[in-house]
Amino acid sequence: MNAMTDKSHVGQDEKSFPQASFAPPQNAAPNGRRSLLKYAGLASVIFLAGCGTIMPRGTEPPPTPTPAPPPVTGDLPSDENHHRIALLVPLSGKNAGIGQSLANASTMALLDTKAQNIRMTSYDTAKGITAAATKAIADGNKLIIGPLLSDNVVATANIARPAGVPILSFSNDSGVAGNNVFLLGHIPAQSIERVVSYAKSKGMNRFAALVPNGVYGQRASSNLLSSVKDAGGTVVSIQNFNRDAASVEAATKKLSQNGDFDAVLLADNGTMAIQAAPYIRKNASDTAKILGTDLWNTSSELAGTPSLRGAWFASVSDGLYRQYATKYRSRYGSAPFRLSSLGYDSVLLTVKVAQNWKVGTPFPINQLTDPGGFVGLDGVFRFRRNGISERALEVQEIRDGSFSVIDPAPKGF
Repeated sequence: MNAMTDKSHVGQDEKSFPQASFAPPQNAAPNGRRSLLKYAGLASVIFLAGCGTIMPRGTEPPPTPTPAPPPVTGDLPSDENHHRIALLVPLSGKNAGIGQSLANASTMALLDTKAQNIRMTSYDTAKGITAAATKAIADGNKLIIGPLLSDNVVATANIARPAGVPILSFSNDSGVAGNNVFLLGHIPAQSIERVVSYAKSKGMNRFAALVPNGVYGQRASSNLLSSVKDAGGTVVSIQNFNRDAASVEAATKKLSQNGDFDAVLLADNGTMAIQAAPYIRKNASDTAKILGTDLWNTSSELAGTPSLRGAWFASVSDGLYRQYATKYRSRYGSAPFRLSSLGYDSVLLTVKVAQNWKVGTPFPINQLTDPGGFVGLDGVFRFRRNGISERALEVQEIRDGSFSVIDPAPKGF
């Protein structure tokens, strides 16, 4: 497959630079409009824009490298055959690894779907978000995918909104959603609500929590209170901690001061969960069910921690992601960042909408809020009117050396 590629970066001085751009050749007609969710099976993320299976079940030889054409200077050339899509990610600096992984994933999705009418151009946000967003709008892009950081989303929205260009951001900060900003990021509140609801269905009524100091901890506390209230349970204790051993131990000693509890939410990442769980067992309860959030999904070390065996957490399914990761390693020679699935799914969504989107016209924002939802690597999801993505989550249990799904994610809404 031939592809148009130009390499570039956009800097803080807002000078004009050529952009890294990608578009497959145009030789196929679009299909009729259907919700992604209604595509038959989608067991392996199947059928988008009339293509075959996106992740082939068998193995495939590594792709033959194709030399990139020389860089093109100046503005992007006129193009009346492709939708122009901007990808805003950090391609340099401290977040370059995740940014490149997101860019690689989005390119894979374009290749896998054989999209014929999309041209995607990359802009390096690490060299200045204002410059990147301004150049993306000036180049005529009708949709922005990214950026990654919530502060960058705010800055980008201030530039994109006056131009009527919507944003599909990788952020999970619900505070920046809405008014044409849609979040692809996994919202922590939803994983807390899911695992609390499941625990309540299993007879657990009294809940406690360990949450870190800071904004994340404040939101986790609020999410727990509302989730337990909605489920008909009671919160008996919420203790805050700093991320050090002495603070964690002191917090666990206060957990049971208001009486026993059936379950305790440990609202932090896998590293802190491994550190805190032994203190919970030692100082608070040796029988209460330990609950976690979707942050645990990327921490395989949890499965080797005895004090966390039997713990539950809710997250997106990894079934399709594992297929994608295998193909990613084959193509790029390294493992993808877990977050890169959002880059892949953003393109799946765009390709679907582009089937009935006339080139040169504004992006049809109303299609993003299809109540039937969409299917991607991370399972079923849909956007609410406020721009926040709602995802179907599964509940996993930590066992000796492994994670096991004990309550599968719903297949639809």
